[in-house]
Amino acid sequence: MQTLEIITLSGGLGALLTAALAAKSVLRRPKGDRKMIEISEAIKTGASTFLRRQYSSIGLFVVCAAVLLLLAFGWQATVAYICGSLSSMLAGYMGMRIAVEANCRTAQGALKGLQEALQIAFRSGLVMGMLVAGLAVLGVLGFKSWLIDPEKLLPFSFGASTVAIFGRVGGGLYTKTADVGADLVGKVEVGIPEDDPRNPAVIADNVGDNVGDVAGMGADLFESFVAQMIATMIVASVAGLASGYVLLPLAIAGIGTLCSIVSALTIRPRSKNPSYILNFASILSMVLTAVFVAFLSYVLFSSEVIKITVPVVLGLISGATVGLASDYFTNYLHNPARHVARSALTGSATNILSGYAVGLFSCILPIIVIAGAVVLAYSINGLYGICLAGMGMLSVTAMVVSADAYGPVADNAGGIIEQTGHGVKREVTDALDAVGNTTKAISKGFAIGSAALTAIALFVSYCQLVELDRLDLLHPTVVAGAFVGAAVIALFSALVVMGVSRNAFRMVEEVRRQFREIPGLREGKAKPDYGRCVDIATRGALKELVLPALVIILSPFLVGVSLGKEAVGGMLMGSITLGLVFALQMANSGAVWDNAKKYIELGNLGGKGTPAHQSAVVGDTVGDPLKDAAGPSLNIAIKLMSIVALLMALAGIV
Repeated sequence: MQTLEIITLSGGLGALLTAALAAKSVLRRPKGDRKMIEISEAIKTGASTFLRRQYSSIGLFVVCAAVLLLLAFGWQATVAYICGSLSSMLAGYMGMRIAVEANCRTAQGALKGLQEALQIAFRSGLVMGMLVAGLAVLGVLGFKSWLIDPEKLLPFSFGASTVAIFGRVGGGLYTKTADVGADLVGKVEVGIPEDDPRNPAVIADNVGDNVGDVAGMGADLFESFVAQMIATMIVASVAGLASGYVLLPLAIAGIGTLCSIVSALTIRPRSKNPSYILNFASILSMVLTAVFVAFLSYVLFSSEVIKITVPVVLGLISGATVGLASDYFTNYLHNPARHVARSALTGSATNILSGYAVGLFSCILPIIVIAGAVVLAYSINGLYGICLAGMGMLSVTAMVVSADAYGPVADNAGGIIEQTGHGVKREVTDALDAVGNTTKAISKGFAIGSAALTAIALFVSYCQLVELDRLDLLHPTVVAGAFVGAAVIALFSALVVMGVSRNAFRMVEEVRRQFREIPGLREGKAKPDYGRCVDIATRGALKELVLPALVIILSPFLVGVSLGKEAVGGMLMGSITLGLVFALQMANSGAVWDNAKKYIELGNLGGKGTPAHQSAVVGDTVGDPLKDAAGPSLNIAIKLMSIVALLMALAGIV
């Protein structure tokens, strides 16, 4: 099946070439005035410092895990693991570097108009999206060509998962530490605007957008993309399907990446509505992917065209539905967010209660859609069909990550405009930021939905490897495993939220100290110590990320050794079920509190400085660690537990 390999290779190389051209386009734009460059350099230094220190910490774990894999599986597994780790690090670091370089350039472009700023911001996001897709596709293709057996690719996926769990948790802890400190003291206590240069935590907040929402999201979907391809190949291989079916998921990934490249070319500054442009490109990438997968299936698998195409289309529809549902329940253009905003008129408690309820409501449709896709895909093509649905959803990863990484760039550009005294042009970056909030909500919904389907595919692979045809839900060890899996998800979430809380306490105290002890800071006559806040966020994040990650990595091993393979199967199902609910609820509750606050800040319900605004800020602060730390980290947690279980199965531990 040389054709499938050529398609895969073309997608991977095309993505890397597109990333290089997009980066070149961004870097040749003017940086702006001296003040813009100064702020951008401070953000770049903080982000680079954090990632270097974070990757150094991850490196210690990678070395230890590599030694264990060497002893258990041999040197090939070790090489695959290290390469998976390095690929994820490279995608995250390079995407973040371009994002921070684009911040000031987007701000400068905003002085010329919306179209110029949109083009710079999106092209910077395109670098991240294309790097994630290109490195994932080429990495899996390369190791498949070398190792042949799909099961031997699991260490590559484990490497990507290792970086993703540490990166997502660490990035989330960092960004929310800074955000909570900046909002609680700056907005509520001192009464200064967001991104005000007088706020000591403002640079740390800008840094957090890049390490959390750019590098973190990139690592998340890189890991999902890799894991889904490998899980689908394993299912096909274990089921004894022909080699073409084993390589098909790689070709689907290549097609989706190529279609994302074509769709990205439609992003042109010809419309005054950035949301329309980005949504059109995203939908176009999905439609083109469906068409070309159908064509490929007809040419190479003519008798199976329905069995291949329909599950892929189900995955694409599921991804779009989950993303749009998240947007509906969180965007202030719709009733749920406005209802939460109105509830702030009676205080913080009612605001928090209504946001929590909206988050719970938002879980229903996505879960029904994902469940329906799983049932329909299985009825059409069995377990392989479920995996194809996951491949369909993740095939357009390049476009999804590109749209998501655009958001933090637009947000940072607005902050630079505010801090440099160009506030009169803030309406341009505010328009970009509003679209960024939409793309972020859609991307997070997509990431959660894809994580669920990927985790199911990995779970199916585990059951096949340990020869578990059925899980008896009346068997005590299966039931015990399900309860333990749910408990691990609760413990992980608690540790992440508590980590943000502890670190945010230190940040709040530092910001208060600076306002109290630096003469003239409140009046804007003195400069705050930004570096101290960056250091607090960095140290705290690196300290707090270790325990949650170890809980996820070690728990399947402990359950497997003590209760056996059936209990591990139950554990995986329990973790997937509760993890999906928690991830959706946390992400959407946090986002709706955030957008309710933004709705008030636009001048509605009294506007800024009112008691309703202060209540909304408190609600947003409660939601910050949920939507940007614990919730997104659960995407990786449920997949990583399954990957650890698969490695245990290969090692004969269960």
